[in-house]
Amino acid sequence: MATIRDVARRAGVSVSTVSHVINGTRVVLPETKSRVLEAMQALNYTPNRLARSLRNRQTATIGVLLPNSANPYFAEVLLGIETACFDLGYNVIIGNAIDDPEREQLYLKVLLSRQVDGVILISTGAYQESLELLRAYNTPFVLVDRASMLPDSDEIVTDNYVGGALATRYLLDLGHTRIGCITGPSTLTPSADRVTGYYDTLRSAGITPDPALILAGDFQPESGYAACQKLLRLKDPPTAIFACNDLMAIGALRAIHEAGASVPDDISLVGYDDIPLASFIVPTLTTVAQPSRELGQMAVRRLVQRLQNPELPAERSVLPVSLVVRDSCRSLIGASV
Repeated sequence: MATIRDVARRAGVSVSTVSHVINGTRVVLPETKSRVLEAMQALNYTPNRLARSLRNRQTATIGVLLPNSANPYFAEVLLGIETACFDLGYNVIIGNAIDDPEREQLYLKVLLSRQVDGVILISTGAYQESLELLRAYNTPFVLVDRASMLPDSDEIVTDNYVGGALATRYLLDLGHTRIGCITGPSTLTPSADRVTGYYDTLRSAGITPDPALILAGDFQPESGYAACQKLLRLKDPPTAIFACNDLMAIGALRAIHEAGASVPDDISLVGYDDIPLASFIVPTLTTVAQPSRELGQMAVRRLVQRLQNPELPAERSVLPVSLVVRDSCRSLIGASV
């Protein structure tokens, strides 16, 4: 295995010059830097990250804690995280809580024991306990997707309230007044904010929300399937359903199909997230798109800024969402219901 001395010898420079090229700790003349890089490539030299981490007390590793990696939305966020980490020269260690707050705490302790430089946290909802642990270890972190509203935390979220309002307003504009809502867990801010957008938009249209039309899910397709079955059994069922994520919308789609009804001819359906599958199911799903990959990339950049300058003031960023209109809704205007 080639050493830094071998590289220096081949390039005709000092060991310290090679070190400056590798670590970017001093300006090196372009022609000298080129000789060093060519020597590294010729010798297949890889810097010893462990030795560097012992010297500067950094591991060039970021820990990522996901609530459930089986959810395609979080897979897209993770793809953004991994892309940004690769570009910036960071390794990634991933923990999957599988929607279990206790598992979240255990995985967080594992990440901290690996001496990660920082943590990107998408919490199951138990973020208070996680933040206490992160602060006890004095580990920089960025909260993603879940809003804590704490003044000293870096947070990157999307505008879930506007997303819920967009979905509801679209269905109202199509002439629907009985709009069912399949919610996510009320303890999670994304779900709560989407439902609040749904409520407020109905009220602004002069419609009092009907509690019978609002059923709780857990962001998994099985819960969307079960909730939709209950909605279809109502004496006066909805003509449209807003599911607070695409997985629950896909579950609802199956329930509607099994009931012998059709989307969108009998019931209109709107999801949330715009996961890749949304544009491939039949009918293609109208949904609220979140900038999932951008969310992950932005989280990495924010965390790296925090690592480079711990004194930066905490910042909260809210990314916009948009409605993607496809084939799962129809207008009732001028039609008999």
